[in-house]
Amino acid sequence: MNMNFEIEKTSGENSSRAGRLYTPHGNVDTPVFMAVGTQATVKALTPDMLRSAGCSIILGNNYHLNLRPTVEVIEKAGGLHSFMGWDGPILTDSGGYQVFSLCDLVRVKDEGVEFASPLNGDRKFFSPEEVVRSQSRLGSDVMMILDECVAWPHTRAKAEKAAERTLRWAIRSREEFEKLNCKSLTTGLSQYLFGIVQGGAFRDLREESARSTVDVGFDGYAIGGVSVGEPRKQVRDTVNFTSSFLPENKPRYVMGLGDPADIVHAVASGADMFDCVIPTRHGRNGWLYTSRGRIVIRNAPYREDFSKPDPDCSCYTCSNFSRAYLHHLFRSRELLGYTLNSLHNLHYMLKLLRRIRESIISGRFEDMKKEILRYYE
Repeated sequence: MNMNFEIEKTSGENSSRAGRLYTPHGNVDTPVFMAVGTQATVKALTPDMLRSAGCSIILGNNYHLNLRPTVEVIEKAGGLHSFMGWDGPILTDSGGYQVFSLCDLVRVKDEGVEFASPLNGDRKFFSPEEVVRSQSRLGSDVMMILDECVAWPHTRAKAEKAAERTLRWAIRSREEFEKLNCKSLTTGLSQYLFGIVQGGAFRDLREESARSTVDVGFDGYAIGGVSVGEPRKQVRDTVNFTSSFLPENKPRYVMGLGDPADIVHAVASGADMFDCVIPTRHGRNGWLYTSRGRIVIRNAPYREDFSKPDPDCSCYTCSNFSRAYLHHLFRSRELLGYTLNSLHNLHYMLKLLRRIRESIISGRFEDMKKEILRYYE
C-alpha cells in the first residue's frame, strides 16, 4: 500500500502543511474539509451545489449504507459514485463511530460488532474483514478500518481495551485489504485504507496506539475518539500530541472535527483532513457561520435585517438573499431555508480551509490563525 500524497509546503513556525492527495476520482488539496454525506447524500444539497461550493471530497458511511439501501443495491448501480451522481473522491467511514453513538444498540466482541438496526431491530454483524469487503464493494477511494471509539468520560481500563481491540482489528483489516489487491470489487479501481489511532485521554495509550498502528502500515492515519464530549482543550491536546507520532509523508485525518477554531489548531498540529456534520446540521437549525462569527438567523433581530448573511461571502445564498429572508424561511419551516443555510455554511467551511491552505503556502498561517480565533475561540 502506497498512497500518492505529497506535501507542497510546510510552515516554519508550526507543523502546518499544505499537500495534495491523488485518487482515481480526482485530486484533493489539503488541508481539506470533507462534506458529510452519511447516507449517500449531503442533506438538502445536490451534487451540483456541492461542486459550486468548492467541495472536492465527500464522506459516506458504510454502516448506514449497509442498512439502507444495502451494499447490494449500490453495487448493482456500479458503485457509490454512480449511485449518488458524484464523480469526485469519496471517503467511507467504517461504522466505528456508531459503536459510540449507537451504544445502546451495539454488542462489541473481539470478533467484531453486532448492531441492532434502528430501522427494524434486525441484528447485523460487522467484522473487520467484512467492513473492508463492504467498502470495497461500495467503491470508495478511501476506506477506514473498523475501530472502537469510547465515550467521554471513560476509565483508563476501557480506553486501553478499546485501543488494543482496534489494533487487532487493524491487522485483520490490512490482511483482508491485501487479499483484495487494494482494489474495489465493483469498479476495479485502486483504493486506500486508513488506520485509526485510539487511546482516549491517556497520552501513553495514544502513543502506543499510534506507534503500533504505523507499524501495521496504512496509506493514511486517522486520529479517532476525539470531539466525543470532552473539553475543547482536551481535544486539541490529544490531536497535537498524537500527530507527532504519525508519519510526515502520509495524510493525517482528524475524525469528527468541524469547529473553525478546533480545525485551525489541528492544522497547526500537522493535520490534513477533517469532517463533521456541524455545518449542515447547524444550517438546518438556523445557525450560520460567517467571517464575523456565528449568527443565529432564527432569532428576532434578523426579522428586518436586509443585509447579506455574510458581507464577505460570495456563495449563492449570500449573493441572492438577505438575513431577513433566511429568517422568514426558517420561522416558516420552508425547506428552502434548510438548503440555503446548509449551502452557505458548507461554502464557508470549504473556503476557510482553502484560505488556510493558501496562508500556509504564502507563509501567513499565523496571521490566518489569529483571524479565525478572533471570532471563533
